[in-house]
Amino acid sequence: MDASRTLDLADTEVNQDPDGFAREVLERGAVQWSETHRAWLVFSHAEVSDCFRDTRLSADRVEPFQRVAAEHPEAFGQIVDLLAGWMIFRDPPAHTRLRDPVRRAVTPRVVEGVRPAAERIVDELLAAMPSSGLFDFGAGFAEVLPALVIADLLGVPGSERHNFKQWSDDLGEIVFSVRPGAIPADRVRQAADDFTAFFSDLIAHRTRHPGDDLISLMVKGGGDQLSAMEMVGACTLLLFAGHETTTNMLVSSIRLLHEHPDQRDRLVNDPAVLPYAADELLRVAGPAKSMVRRVAEPHERGGQRLELRQKVYLVILTANRDPAQFNEPERVDLGREPNTHLGFGWGLHHCLGAPLARMELTAALRRLYQEYPNLRPAEPDRPWSGNELGRGFGRMPVLL
Repeated sequence: MDASRTLDLADTEVNQDPDGFAREVLERGAVQWSETHRAWLVFSHAEVSDCFRDTRLSADRVEPFQRVAAEHPEAFGQIVDLLAGWMIFRDPPAHTRLRDPVRRAVTPRVVEGVRPAAERIVDELLAAMPSSGLFDFGAGFAEVLPALVIADLLGVPGSERHNFKQWSDDLGEIVFSVRPGAIPADRVRQAADDFTAFFSDLIAHRTRHPGDDLISLMVKGGGDQLSAMEMVGACTLLLFAGHETTTNMLVSSIRLLHEHPDQRDRLVNDPAVLPYAADELLRVAGPAKSMVRRVAEPHERGGQRLELRQKVYLVILTANRDPAQFNEPERVDLGREPNTHLGFGWGLHHCLGAPLARMELTAALRRLYQEYPNLRPAEPDRPWSGNELGRGFGRMPVLL
């Protein structure tokens, strides 16, 4: 990448060569201004991790959505109400209030309890796959596994997973869009209506007839401190994050492990790497390229002056390749320990579903390669794609 060019996180070269991009920008400074994004870009691991914890930077994205809704009141009003219940888009004290019921429900014990169901679903999906030939890994495996696991965790019928996929895709368009006002209004509104109706009924049922599912645990553990729409929003976030990220990681991992067959063999044959493999895959090929903040209080950072309301991108892609934090960051090492990657966020906004994602990813990939040792991408040279917020493939046909 030409150092004289304006910084653009969506540039094709950033997607294709993140190691080269990280080397270049980290040499030029931890905090740099991008004319393309009209924003500050924070690159180093030390600065990005500090930004995640710094209350002078706001994570609140509800206000920008509200501005869009003001121009499209009927189409976007309900989606804003729904996203207002997403803790990742809020600052304390609202963030704390929204997070607490989920934190009390998503415990290590709960996650470990879903492991047998996850392993059973993996085996059922593998049994349904052809023995050889071309296979749509995304539609036939990567999208299905996390949808069924999160459905099991939430206590909803697995038959709803097709609806979950469509609703989440529609919501994802606005959540990950840099121009949410350009999204087709009718589809977004329909997804919000469907999510709201589905979870409102389910929450009401679990309130009257509690079980051992996640929604029941959330209601029991502090659901009374959330409004009805906030509870729906919390459930929507769990469903969305619980399968969207894992789907993307499964697809990206297939490509990464194809390029590093020695690490693929370690995953299958060396049990010692299992506690660490998912974190290394996420460090190198995680779907989150950056996370957005706004300056809530002017301050100095990395030798730069950040002014009120300026946009700030916390660039996870480069922080996870910072040689000041990681030994040989360009080397893929499934046994890397310690691995302080920022793919799950950090501080207040560390992902509560991280243990579930680790468990699913490791169990699924290991069994997959045990059954299909010659599995490989059918389009091994297809380029990575993405915008300033994320990076991935989308679809992944494979040869078994």
